Order: sequence, then C-alpha cells, then structure tokens
Amino acid sequence: MLDRYALALLRPGLTRAAQVLARRGIGADAVTWIGFGFGMAAALAIANRLYLAGLALLLAGRLADGLDGAIARATRPSDRGAFLDITLDFVFYASIPLAFAFADPARNALAAALLLAAFCGTASSFLAFAVMAERRGLASADYPSKGFFYLGGLTEGTETIACFALMCLVPRHFAWWAGGFAVLCALTIATRLVAGWRMLGEAPPAGSDG
Repeated sequence: MLDRYALALLRPGLTRAAQVLARRGIGADAVTWIGFGFGMAAALAIANRLYLAGLALLLAGRLADGLDGAIARATRPSDRGAFLDITLDFVFYASIPLAFAFADPARNALAAALLLAAFCGTASSFLAFAVMAERRGLASADYPSKGFFYLGGLTEGTETIACFALMCLVPRHFAWWAGGFAVLCALTIATRLVAGWRMLGEAPPAGSDG
C-alpha cells in the first residue's frame, strides 16, 4: 500500500547513488547479492537475540535492494537480474520470522509459522498474477519501473520492513506483531484474488497469446 510513496520519496537519492556506483563499474547483480548477504546476516543476528544489530543489518540490506534496481535502470535492466532480485527477496522475507522462531522457540515458533504461511499466500498471489500479466502484455501504471507486473496490496515491502523493525525493537511482542501482520497479509491475499479474478477475466488485449 505504501510502496509507491516510499519509492517516490527515496528514488532521487537512490538514483544519484546508483549513478555513482555504475560509473565505478559496480553492477546491479553484485549489489543484489550484497543486499542478500546483509539480510542473511540480519537473520543470523536475530536468531542469536542480537535484535538491534539485526535491525541495522536488515535496513542495510533493504537499502541495497533499492540500489540494485536503480543501478539496473542506470545501465541495462535484465530479466536475469529481475529474477535474481525477486527470488532472493522472498528468501530474505521468510528468513526473518524463522530467525525469531530460533531465537525463542517456545514463545515465537507458532506465530512465526502462521506468518510464514501468510507469506506463502502473498508471494504466490503476487507471482502468479505477474506470470499471467506477462502473458497478456499488461503493465502496471503504479509501478512502471518494475521488471514485472507489481500487483500491490495492503502488505507490500514497506509495511513488511516496518513490521520487522517493530519486531526487532520490541522482540518480546513478536507473537503479537506476527499474528497481526498475518491477518493483514490475509486481507492482501483476498484483495489480490479479487483483483486478479476481475482483471484476468477480461478479454486479453488484441494480439496477445492469452
């Protein structure tokens, strides 16, 4: 829900930084891997109850995630890069609830499992629609810079990172954060199902293979 506003706010700074990195020969894929490394380090820190260190690493990883797309647009976007980016993003998103489960299994494991199940629903609805949209040649007016059709919802990347930050800042309430966010994810799944059903029920554009 908030991604379009967060992207508009961050885009000028990310674009300038990306141009500097691109001139120095640093490619988008390398930054994607660096961001993923930060994300995995964040999960490791959280699993060891180093919550503030985990938050700092998590935010560094998300900064890199914003930079890789900006670098790609400053150089040459590729399908391979978009594939790598989205795949590693979902691995990262799953790693954080799992890390909290490792940190305190007795208190956190069930809530983490609930949130991971909700993430499966949001991820599958997101990616399934992207495949169908690509087949029909659809483009997102809200997120034109994305490498695929970005079907928004109540819980997008910005909301997810905000929730992870709250978990790190007040880890004793992880179960409440996770349960509440799982409910919001369920609403996102429902709205995406409705939107996808309606949009894909329409006749495909002339010349498409749908």
